[in-house]
Amino acid sequence: MTMEQFLALVVVGLGIGIFGTLIGAGGGFILMPLLLIVYPQENPELLTSISLAVVFFNALSGTVAYARMKRIDYRSGILFSLATVPGAILGALSTSYIPRRTFNVIFGLALISASLFLFLNPRRRGEAEGAAEGASQIPGIGSVQYNTTVGVIISLFVGFASSVLGIGGGIIHVPALIHVLNFPVHIATATSHFILSVMSFTGTAVHAVAGDLSHGIVRTVALAVGAVVGAQIGARLSNRVHGTWIVRGLATALAFVGIRLLTMAL
Repeated sequence: MTMEQFLALVVVGLGIGIFGTLIGAGGGFILMPLLLIVYPQENPELLTSISLAVVFFNALSGTVAYARMKRIDYRSGILFSLATVPGAILGALSTSYIPRRTFNVIFGLALISASLFLFLNPRRRGEAEGAAEGASQIPGIGSVQYNTTVGVIISLFVGFASSVLGIGGGIIHVPALIHVLNFPVHIATATSHFILSVMSFTGTAVHAVAGDLSHGIVRTVALAVGAVVGAQIGARLSNRVHGTWIVRGLATALAFVGIRLLTMAL
């Protein structure tokens, strides 16, 4: 890899870190489609392992920034993080069994579906439906109540989907925290980053042990350097961006990359 290519990946990582942290999705939903487009001959498990590793560094940096702002709901974050671990391990082990074209179709449809949901539901519901089994006290926000069982089930699924697709899971977890579990948008994005750091580390570790990451270390380092810096910028920008625009930005990005992947596959 030339120095120009290395620096180009650093810049890409910077942009992914900024936008991924701003919306709490970790940037994997942007990075993975880019990797699929730029490296069409590479196998899914290599690209997934690179994406997950970068998501981990992005999420870790973003978590530190959000922790300083006191936006993370640690009670929910720890509970949901533990729930994602079994799914993340299973997802990482399943990637090598999915053909590249099938992988693109599944990924594209998942992104478009999430985009449509967010466009139709840009605001969170005011009250949770059903019994609120869990509650967290968040400084400056108050009590956030949610159904613990539903949250754990969602997190288990997110762990699997994030590892098998290499997207980190934030594009699923943030909408779920907002629309299903009734978290305020800015608390959802911060807590999602905390969960992402645990989940993506688990998936990355499994890929590393399996040897999937061995041919992508240089690319991972370049992207991670940019993502770490971008995460700090994205967290600061989140103070100036309204929650509804964060959700709409997420939906727009999902639609774009989802359509692009479908056209590649079909």
